[in-house]
Amino acid sequence: MAKFTTLTSRVVPLLADNIDTDQIIPARFLKVTDKKGLGEQLFCDWRYNSDGSPKPDFVLNQLQHRGAHVLLAGNNFGCGSSREHAPWALTAFGFRAVISTMIADIFRSNSMKNGLLPIILSADEHRQLKDEIQNSPNAEITINLEAQEITFPSGTKAKFPIDPFSKFCLLNGVDELEYLRRFIKEIEKYETSNEKL
Repeated sequence: MAKFTTLTSRVVPLLADNIDTDQIIPARFLKVTDKKGLGEQLFCDWRYNSDGSPKPDFVLNQLQHRGAHVLLAGNNFGCGSSREHAPWALTAFGFRAVISTMIADIFRSNSMKNGLLPIILSADEHRQLKDEIQNSPNAEITINLEAQEITFPSGTKAKFPIDPFSKFCLLNGVDELEYLRRFIKEIEKYETSNEKL
């Protein structure tokens, strides 16, 4: 998993509320067991016509948003089923962070285990960021995970919450298994001492 320390990026606004995991990655793509190719299926039913051609008016298909690593979503992002494929698809597309006023708990947990930072802002902060991005689509924001802070294009700073364990894992680019492996000597010592009992 790639480390997440500081990210400066343009922002893709997808401001619909209640975007669920089936919209993020439709159920028919859940047969895969790895992330390869899932970026192409991200928001598939919104992104492509029935013949497979891209819908030019959908935000991810617009040239100005290519290469952006932050998704600004509406309220209640990632609701619905608990599929881990949703953050897989977002990270495979290139997103490193999602911003909303509310993010579903299971999606939030799955995201942090897969290198995607879910950020919750207050309604007022979210509205300000949305307005700034709509007024200046090429503007960038900076996310500082260590400080748990976003700097808006205007220079406004907003704090966001994250639990200490997830923050540690993201900053160091380790998942839960890699975290445990850091203590392999202590684990082996403990196991050896218990064998003697």
